[in-house]
Amino acid sequence: MTTALDNPFWSALDSIHGDIALRAGEVARYPAAYAPFLGIASADLSVEHAFDTLVAPGESVYLIGIAPSRHEGWSLQAFRPLAQMVCDAPLAVAEGPDIVPLGEAQRGDVLALTALVYPHYFRERTMELGRYFGIYEDGRLAAMIGERLGSADSREMSAICTHPDFNGRGYARHLTTWLTNETLARGVQPFLHVSHENPRAKTLYEQLGYRVRRDVGFWSLTRTEG
Repeated sequence: MTTALDNPFWSALDSIHGDIALRAGEVARYPAAYAPFLGIASADLSVEHAFDTLVAPGESVYLIGIAPSRHEGWSLQAFRPLAQMVCDAPLAVAEGPDIVPLGEAQRGDVLALTALVYPHYFRERTMELGRYFGIYEDGRLAAMIGERLGSADSREMSAICTHPDFNGRGYARHLTTWLTNETLARGVQPFLHVSHENPRAKTLYEQLGYRVRRDVGFWSLTRTEG
């Protein structure tokens, strides 16, 4: 049985982000200012008309978990699958500095930091998809974490990053532990996605107490015809 975690883009667009989703039948996407992500309800849908409606000629979007089996007029590129990890129980508390909410006043700091780590995926309005938190040191945003995808009973830990000037201080561990435990305390399943090409991050999450639930497919889809 397919669950919300098996098809996370579609699940979020069809639930917690339904108010901002651009939708054509059983296909939906985020406005480009939020994220370059598109989701489909199932792989066997006839999706070409919906794609034509939602994606501009030459534009690329990303899919995770489920991709269309038919895509005439489109270029579908498969990347190495991502490890989808979940946490089932509270994590040992990691000591660290104060964690503060990040909002409109901190948007510039967030965009500057994520531009170093997530230049393709973090957009001008990504922060509006969930809550974001950070650690400041000497007036600079040193590290951050946030919420992005999700459903009624799950929430993705996202944009976990540290400025290179502050690496090695345990800030990512501290933030991940804190938000994971806060999410579990609300009765919601924390999950995250990490590239197998980033073994350092994957090892950190495993050491904290996350487990690999499954590998999920990851693709880019580009409209090649006008």
